[in-house]
Amino acid sequence: MLTVVARIPIKEGKMDEALKVFGELMEKVAGEEGTVMYSLNKDQAIANMLVVVEQYKDKAAFDFHTSTAYFKEFFTASAAFIGGKPEMSMLDEIKSI
Repeated sequence: MLTVVARIPIKEGKMDEALKVFGELMEKVAGEEGTVMYSLNKDQAIANMLVVVEQYKDKAAFDFHTSTAYFKEFFTASAAFIGGKPEMSMLDEIKSI
């Protein structure tokens, strides 16, 4: 299992736009066979910070996700609301319950 955690700073006044565009992306991601979980979260301690937690059955499923036309469209659209360089961690699952 591959887990990806992305911390994404959002420009001041652009949170509603970010949530709308993420929602549209997530509707499409829901149909991906290799995506186990895709969760959009708002950081309680840092205003205008979204945290996306994603789980894929393997690296190939993640690669498929990032190669889709709708992900590429999202990436282009996100330039309007991303307020800095996202921090991304890729984690190999050891154990979960």
